Amino acid sequence: MASTVDVKVRRVPAAWVLKVTMAVTGLLWAAFVLIHLYGNTKVFFGAESFNGYAHWLRHALYPLFPEGAVLWAFRIVLVISLVLHVASATILWSRGRAAGGRPSRAALIARFRGGRRSLQAISARLMPFTGVMILAFVIIHVLDLTTGTRPIATAEFGGHETAYENLVASFSRPWMAAFYVLMMLLIALHVFHGIRTAAQDLGAMGYRLRLVAVWVAGLASLAIVLGNALIPLAVQMGILT
Repeated sequence: MASTVDVKVRRVPAAWVLKVTMAVTGLLWAAFVLIHLYGNTKVFFGAESFNGYAHWLRHALYPLFPEGAVLWAFRIVLVISLVLHVASATILWSRGRAAGGRPSRAALIARFRGGRRSLQAISARLMPFTGVMILAFVIIHVLDLTTGTRPIATAEFGGHETAYENLVASFSRPWMAAFYVLMMLLIALHVFHGIRTAAQDLGAMGYRLRLVAVWVAGLASLAIVLGNALIPLAVQMGILT
């Protein structure tokens, strides 16, 4: 009788490569969001401050480099990171589904229980959903405030030199303001779980390191919500005009 030999198929790329890729690219995007948040706060100092900041971004290191070169290099790095992040997440998700199948209702309920760990469980479970929503938001945000593409952008879009006016015009629409606030909540949830997971995937296994990761994740998420969500709310309340 012929014996059956189980052959373990080696998957390429390996799971640890995908997880490290997700961790590095995710942290890069988290850093970008926080830097972008700092720049966005200049909107509270008026049109001159915010438009000046937008002008500086397009002329960084000019004339050493051509106008806009640094900004475009940064954009290219972010796009490549986004593609790698989404591709790695999709491969890991599909492998998990193929290996374990769809979880039972009892398993789903158990994941959402656990007292103080409930937020972690919810954020982990919602990572695919928040990831897809964030990807859609990035596209909409670029069409709205970078390229000025109608009908996403307003008819008042005046180009790169009027960044403040473009932002106020966009957030004067209640639906866009509400959408932006909602997305800040989803991004904060994604960043919270992402930073914690990235720290573990990059080797932060000790209790103190994991605790630091939780604090960093929590503070970063809080800053994203309070800083960015205040902008459309301020426009709706007539504080920014």
